Amino acid sequence: MTSPGQCIAVASGKGGTGKTSFTAGVGAALALSGRRVLCLDCDIGLRNLDLALGLSDRTLMDFSDVAQNRCSLELAAVEHPKIPGLFLLTAPARPHGRPVTEIQMADLLREVRRRFDFCLLDAPAGLGRGFQLATCAADRCVVVTTADASSLRDAQHTVMELDRFPSGALHLVVNRVRKKLLRQLHATIDDAIDKAGLPLLGVVPEDDALPLCMNRGVPILLADGQSAATAYRNIAKRLQGERVPLLRIR
Repeated sequence: MTSPGQCIAVASGKGGTGKTSFTAGVGAALALSGRRVLCLDCDIGLRNLDLALGLSDRTLMDFSDVAQNRCSLELAAVEHPKIPGLFLLTAPARPHGRPVTEIQMADLLREVRRRFDFCLLDAPAGLGRGFQLATCAADRCVVVTTADASSLRDAQHTVMELDRFPSGALHLVVNRVRKKLLRQLHATIDDAIDKAGLPLLGVVPEDDALPLCMNRGVPILLADGQSAATAYRNIAKRLQGERVPLLRIR
């Protein structure tokens, strides 16, 4: 009997941390390593995970259709045409009907675990309804922050809302690290770890290729030589239990 998949929420206290690009990049890296991966957008009304994955206009049904039994998961999850094993289940474009409950989301994720090795749930910024749905039944959570003080403070607040997760199930990613911060990198990262109170899963450099890839509808993992892509691959390896040194940002 195969073990069930893992559902990992990706959260941030504020917008602009690069959380959606992170979800798409790590999801693609996991799929390219041979895993069956579902990226689930929980940002109702403001969804853009489809853009980050290069799957814009390919989705017809959303997670509320599956959670409320209007459509099967098999039909609603759209596979990437260039990355076998990578699927997207999008959020509703607008609220409609009754909101999805946490019980319905938990039931949906039980089915997801049977069908996929990993599910990455892209939570909206902030601590509202979408955040609660993304985290209510996840197995682990990654808190994405940047190195600036306001982002670190919001990461602290986010961690306080995630106290139901046991030790070892919460992780920190410091995203969008710029080269000009290299001399302060170690102090900045140590400060981030201390303030958020979480073990560090990875450091991702700022990469100008990300917006270019999103505008072209091409996942950055398919664009060779990009520094963020290397960081995503390393984080995907860590999520699978491998020991990988932190990326040296040049």
